[in-house]
This record gives sequence, structure tokens and C-alpha cells, in this order.
Amino acid sequence: MDRTPEQALEWHRAGKGAALATVVETWGSAPRRVGAMLAVSGEGDLAGSVSGGCVEGAVVTEAFEALETGKSVMLTYGVSDDDAFAVGLACGGTIRILLQPVGFDAGLPEATLDALCQARDRREPVAHVIDTETWTSHIAGAGEYPDRFRADRSGMEEDGTTFVAIHNPPLRMTIVGAVHIAQALVPMARIAGYDPLIIDPRPAFAAESRFPGEEIIDDYPDVALAQRPLDTRTALVLLTHDPKIDDPALELGLRSGAFYIGALGSTRTHAKRVERLKANGFTEAEIARIHAPVGLDIGAAGPAEIAISVIAEVTRVLRKGA
Repeated sequence: MDRTPEQALEWHRAGKGAALATVVETWGSAPRRVGAMLAVSGEGDLAGSVSGGCVEGAVVTEAFEALETGKSVMLTYGVSDDDAFAVGLACGGTIRILLQPVGFDAGLPEATLDALCQARDRREPVAHVIDTETWTSHIAGAGEYPDRFRADRSGMEEDGTTFVAIHNPPLRMTIVGAVHIAQALVPMARIAGYDPLIIDPRPAFAAESRFPGEEIIDDYPDVALAQRPLDTRTALVLLTHDPKIDDPALELGLRSGAFYIGALGSTRTHAKRVERLKANGFTEAEIARIHAPVGLDIGAAGPAEIAISVIAEVTRVLRKGA
């Protein structure tokens, strides 16, 4: 996870002084998206980035001044065609950056930054909401900006003065069943930005040689998920076909905030699964959260195509909701 806010807080508490710069608007194909951050210490240390390098130097100079005045400022830079080309863009444009000195009422109060960092450490989705007219700010939960959280989209609100910086925890994908589909799914998940975890109590399947360098827990899901609980930024994918393995994970998933739950199996297999869940007290509404058969219906044949269909469905639910 990008730790730019945490670094700014560390510098501030170490007495170095710190300012946090955040991209609020930029050209269409920018190297850094809206919400990207750069922390600058009072000694000139840098963490993070707000461009491909073409405006960082100017931001550092402004950061030193902001630490002197104790006031936030909105910076606007016109990026020349030459500078844009140097950082991999086809043409120049405009970038706007919000610069907040840490520890000031008209900047970024320490208490607000601390609350943001603590929420990030808890893997709690939060937004840092700043009024760019009064420079007041607060931390908001996911319920206040559901569309922005779903799309991971920071930006200015329609009023033109309120900037909402979305801080979503890194995505995770918990895969129960170290089968052939999982071998195709894990690298795809990594490419899509997920941190995968493979769970399988069967030693022959849960072998490091089958998933080089990946995190594997060779135990039953109820034990494994006590170590890595499911949360609102986790997709749960069940691939074993074995109720003894899948069902404990499924029940934990339905009691969690996991944004996606998918289970491999035919329509007949899922009907039996539904009956078992009902017998264990789950309601129809709870059971309806399960995507089964797992993945979009694209006529997938073979492990790789099934993995593609799973990634596609997980992405659709993440970005558009269930």
C-alpha cells in the first residue's frame, strides 16, 4: 500500500515539518491519477509523486512556503508539450494540486491526518473531504460517497469547492481450492491489482511449486480465515467442489463484508449448496449474494478462460455493484 500519508505524519511528528500534496485535476492521460499524493518534509525529503517528475520541483518550493505560512494552497501548472513528452504524454495540459502543510488549522491538522492513517491501517475505506474555500476537512465513511468508493475515484464535487480524496484499502482475493483454475486465476488477479491468498487443506494441491512465491495456507478455511479475515475489499472465490472445504468458507463469507462471493459448480451443485445453507439458517437474501456458477457466462472452456470469466465478474461487481 502507498504510505505517503503515513510518511508525512512521521516527518511531522519527528519535528521535520511536512506538507501533503494531492492531485485534484489533471490532463486526460496523466502519469498520475487524481488523488495521487506527494509528501514533502521540511528538509526536502520526498515520498510519493504527483506527476512524472515535471512539477515535483515546483511543488517542493511551494511546500516550504506553505510550512512557513501554515496555510493550504491550490497550485495550478500548465505543462508544456516538451515536459509532457518527457514523462510519456502525447501533449501538454493542466494539473491542479492541493498542498496542505501538516499540523495547521488552515492546513492539514495532525488529528485529521492521524485519523486517516489509523483508518488506512485498519483497512477501513475512508475519504478525506476538504473544503477548498475554508480549508476545513474531515474524514468520511464509505456510506457518504458510495459511487466514488466503488470506482476508486477521487475528485471535486459538483459544487466546485469540495475535494474528496478516496482512500480504499488494497484489494485482496481469497481463493479456496488450489486447483488448476486457481493456477490461472492467481497471476490474473495480481495483474488486476489483487493480493491473492490461496487456501487448501490438501497438501498435494497446496504446494509451493504450484504457486511459486504466493501466500498459501494449507488448512481448512475456518482456521485460515481467522488469520486473514474477509473484509469489504476482499473477493472470495471458492473452487474445490468439496462441501467440507467450500461450505465453511462460504458461511464465513456470507457473514462478512466481502464485496464478492463466487462458487464453482453447476446449477445442480449450487441448488444443493443452497439447501445446505438454508438448513444452517441463512436467508434467501443472504444466499443471493453468491455468484454461482462463478464467473460471467462467456462460454469459458478450460481453466484459463474460466479464470478470465471470474476476473471479469469480480471487476463488474467491484465497479458497478452486485
